[in-house]
Amino acid sequence: MGQLSDREHPEPLAPSDEAVLSADGLYKSYRRTAWPHSRRTPVLQGASLSLAPGEIVGLVGENGSGKSTLMKILAGDLVADSGTVERTDSFGYCPQEPVLYERLTCDEHLELFGAAYGLEAADLERSRAELYERLEYERFADRRVEELSGGTRAKLNLTIAMLHDPRLLFLDEPYAGFDWDTYQRFWAISEERRDAGATLLVISHFIADEERFDRIYDLVGGTTVQR
Repeated sequence: MGQLSDREHPEPLAPSDEAVLSADGLYKSYRRTAWPHSRRTPVLQGASLSLAPGEIVGLVGENGSGKSTLMKILAGDLVADSGTVERTDSFGYCPQEPVLYERLTCDEHLELFGAAYGLEAADLERSRAELYERLEYERFADRRVEELSGGTRAKLNLTIAMLHDPRLLFLDEPYAGFDWDTYQRFWAISEERRDAGATLLVISHFIADEERFDRIYDLVGGTTVQR
């Protein structure tokens, strides 16, 4: 849990013993400096949401609305100015821009992150083989990232987030680089994981298939509004 400042924010969410993530009253602004003046630009102004086990939740907002800022705060990559975040320790994060090492192969990435997750060799091999097959890019296992297309990099980015089968998945524009076939594969994997009890938060600037989501939040004016 991250307890921040006492700045005022909207009425707290009702507590849930089952929630895998509960974020309440998140504020974030950035300092913009232009000589001779500087000012703070608000991005989040009381954003709150709660995620239960076994659901796919969408978070939708226009470009520049603060979606990625909110995702980074939820994942622990960024500190909010005020508000609280509670979440399970078992989570995976698929950022919008893949964080990959150009001179490492796909296999080397998965071995590196498997070690970071503390996976046993057998569990790593099982998960790696499954995701290679499901996302259909096993033939690139020994290719360096610098040799991969944008779509294959996006597959590797997603695989890293899912490798340790986390209870909670943060997915920031996860299918932006996918073709139609990979898009369908992504949803098949996501729905299976949801049905097995995992929770997925999918952030996007638009949602075409609303029926795939259990709930959807809109991020407007720095606050979250459930549809």
